[in-house]
Amino acid sequence: MSEDRYLTFALTKGRLADQTLKLLGEIGITCQEMQDKGTRKLIFVNEELKLKFFLAKGPDVPTYVEYGAADIGVAGKDTILEENRNVYEVLDLGFGKCRMCVCGPREARDLLMHHERIRVASKYPGIAKDYFYNKKHQTVDIIKLNGSVELGPLVGLSDVIVDIVETGSTLRENGLDVLEEICPLSARMIVNPVSMRMELERIKSLILRIRGLQDMIDDVRDGKKEQSGDMSS
Repeated sequence: MSEDRYLTFALTKGRLADQTLKLLGEIGITCQEMQDKGTRKLIFVNEELKLKFFLAKGPDVPTYVEYGAADIGVAGKDTILEENRNVYEVLDLGFGKCRMCVCGPREARDLLMHHERIRVASKYPGIAKDYFYNKKHQTVDIIKLNGSVELGPLVGLSDVIVDIVETGSTLRENGLDVLEEICPLSARMIVNPVSMRMELERIKSLILRIRGLQDMIDDVRDGKKEQSGDMSS
């Protein structure tokens, strides 16, 4: 491809974007325009590196990448699974870690064990359907909610919920437990399939630089663990 072509990133607004920009900054990729918190600009450019960035809501990021409006995207694994777009998932960025789980009152565990027909409330109907129908082979009625899904079992709308669990404190405060874990989640880098072919060298170089940084961080972390182990002995 022409060296004049910009490589475009779609980043999930909020904490994921902040963490992604910090990670990119550590490998020398920055965008000065994004430092201005008062700007109304929607697209940010690094002319020197021929890069463009824009922020989007999580569920929209895979859509932008699939249709080629962005070459590269960063979104949570939950969003990628739920949206099920035609994109390549190329890298686990290692932050934004949490779990997708089936949660509910303790007595609902028996309903799961005996594969009874139950009602499941979730913001992620696609993930819930795939888990219960294709992995557990259990027939369920799935109810899509957009707000606090923990309310589902509390008001009798559903038997269980499928939701993201980070610390579990909200569940515990409302008398709910994690009953089954569906999958671990974290921020992932996704790439448009055409961009992967046309810009292979640039994208591969980016992935290798991030992996190199991750390996270095892991080595430092492991070294600290060994040192603390030596001190305790």
